[in-house]
Amino acid sequence: MPASRRAGSITKRCECRGPDARLLGSACPKLTKKNHGSYAVRQELPLDENGKRRPFRRTGYAKVSEAQDDLDKLRSILDLISDDDEDAARRVGDLLQGVMRDRRDIPDAAEVRRRLGVGVDLEGKMTMSQLFESWLGSKKTRATTTNGYRSHVRVHLDPGVGHHRVDRFGVGQAQHLFDDIADRADVVRAENAARREQVERAKWTKGGRPPAAERARLAEERAKLGSMPPFRKVTGPATVQSIRRTLRAALNYAISKQVTTFNAAAHVELAPAARPKGLLWTEERVARWRETGVKPSPVMVWTPAQLGAFLDAAEGHRLYAFFHLVAYHGFRRGEAAGQDWENISFGRRTVTVAKELVVDGWTAIETDPKTAGSAGTVKIDAGTVAVLRVHKARQEQERAARLEADKAWVETGKVFAQEDGSWVHPETFSATFRDILAQTDLPPINLRDLRHGAAALVKAGGGDLHDAKVKLRHSTIVLTSDTYMELFEEYEDELTERAAAVVPRARKAAEQPPVEAPGE
Repeated sequence: MPASRRAGSITKRCECRGPDARLLGSACPKLTKKNHGSYAVRQELPLDENGKRRPFRRTGYAKVSEAQDDLDKLRSILDLISDDDEDAARRVGDLLQGVMRDRRDIPDAAEVRRRLGVGVDLEGKMTMSQLFESWLGSKKTRATTTNGYRSHVRVHLDPGVGHHRVDRFGVGQAQHLFDDIADRADVVRAENAARREQVERAKWTKGGRPPAAERARLAEERAKLGSMPPFRKVTGPATVQSIRRTLRAALNYAISKQVTTFNAAAHVELAPAARPKGLLWTEERVARWRETGVKPSPVMVWTPAQLGAFLDAAEGHRLYAFFHLVAYHGFRRGEAAGQDWENISFGRRTVTVAKELVVDGWTAIETDPKTAGSAGTVKIDAGTVAVLRVHKARQEQERAARLEADKAWVETGKVFAQEDGSWVHPETFSATFRDILAQTDLPPINLRDLRHGAAALVKAGGGDLHDAKVKLRHSTIVLTSDTYMELFEEYEDELTERAAAVVPRARKAAEQPPVEAPGE
């Protein structure tokens, strides 16, 4: 039995003082009375890293049985340490010293045993990084298989989710990881395509030495090529599936070690192999959806008339300006949620994206924008300026009313804030959007589709794909084209039909004589 197991005791003491005003402690004659004083526990812990003693002390027990229960818990934990395991002794000592210092409940020995076996933080704060390290160390698979796991962990999993705690790792964090992988793949794919185009421009294919004028042009094109990112491998759908299998296996290991009870990777929805195309909610598609309940595409976009109907329904809500800003100018949810008043200029009609509010687990945190291109300045229209002015005036009224009522106001400087000035949780915007949409007869979209709809407004206003790229702050026009080309072509058809319908005719189209083909 370790020495620390024997060096424990329960004593009784009180706060009585003698004639000299000193505490009597255990010498008080009244301690023999049942209801006088309280009990204390003392237990020797393993020596610290410098070889110094560090006893566990806790006072204030009303009953000796309560003190004995805690002493038994301490001894059960100390009994987990073998005489020759100095590392485990130090870790257990650190754990119990922290429990004493912070006045926390003494943990169950079974939980400490599980964490000792996995080799992680005994405080219950095992990170995903620690899980990956422990899991990979336990693998008995072939070296090539294990190296594949290590590659997934090194390149994707550890950078993406390594900082999260295992016991708090949920579907939201897992989904965010795979969404980021998909976004990076889109960027790499677009940059590779742009580089291939530049390679062609930098070639001389006519044979012989190019003339002086062409040599200058080629030198310029090759300089541009040298400044572009190199070709990189795209993380394709098959690799993404393999990464998810790796994550699932690691979380299953955590479940087997009783570190967590939930495998978030099993519930992740992976994006389709091809990036979803934005489609308009045309009358035909709306009718078909009402009949079958099936959306034609994961990315659906309202027509201007449908968008107007939604904004009319939302106009009375205190967060109306948020939906207006997203719908007209393509802000991401986090960008609009994190927008500060100091980065809005009514005079210049600009909004500068400098911060985002995003969700980590369920906690809202402030971060820099998603990409360097996202951190830009957006021109807004006079109508949006008016909406923001009204919103600001209402916020100032809310602030004045709270201060007049002697209530606290949190000065966050955020454009969209709660009634006390504090941050609005990003999910509140999504939930509010769904609530307002449910009160209408509109076909379904989600909040992110409202951003996609800003591209349709660009087309409706006479813009092209480049204008949409600028509006949405995409890093490359290839990314814009992949998502919105079909939408723009559809919109062109709709605009053409509407333009043709403007011309008044005496006879209806059905009454017009058939057009004969040439030669008939």
